[in-house]
Amino acid sequence: MGEVVLTAAGLYVIVLLRAGGTYAVGRLAHAGARRSRFAERMSEPKFQRVERSIQRWGAPAVAVSFLTVGFQTAANFLAGTMRMPLPRYLPALFLGGAAWALVYATVGAGALKLLVRLFAGNTAAAVGVVAAVLLVVCGVVVYRRRRSTARAADDA
Repeated sequence: MGEVVLTAAGLYVIVLLRAGGTYAVGRLAHAGARRSRFAERMSEPKFQRVERSIQRWGAPAVAVSFLTVGFQTAANFLAGTMRMPLPRYLPALFLGGAAWALVYATVGAGALKLLVRLFAGNTAAAVGVVAAVLLVVCGVVVYRRRRSTARAADDA
């Protein structure tokens, strides 16, 4: 029990610094973000979706973003670039960050312990699983890049 509390506290500090830093960078980049090379990235559908969510839902969208993968950084950065007031942003950061830390401290740590127990006696199986995961990730990356290149060629 004490191990989970200590892990959650450490993760909470990390997420507050990381997400708060992303928000701060967004605030600093407010004026130049849309005129920079980052503007192209901000026009991607993923960022547009996040921006619409933040405009519509504000702080609750930022808080819920901590329970997603890939949405969290964009939500915090866009909250900064859209100059979400700190009295609205900070409660979302504290609540969402706490939820994130608890999920990762309990579920994540539990999954890691299970994997260590599972593969402790069988190194070959662990190497095989890691290799399979890496192959799948590489396959997805290659597929997405080819699909992106094909789309660019079709648009041209």
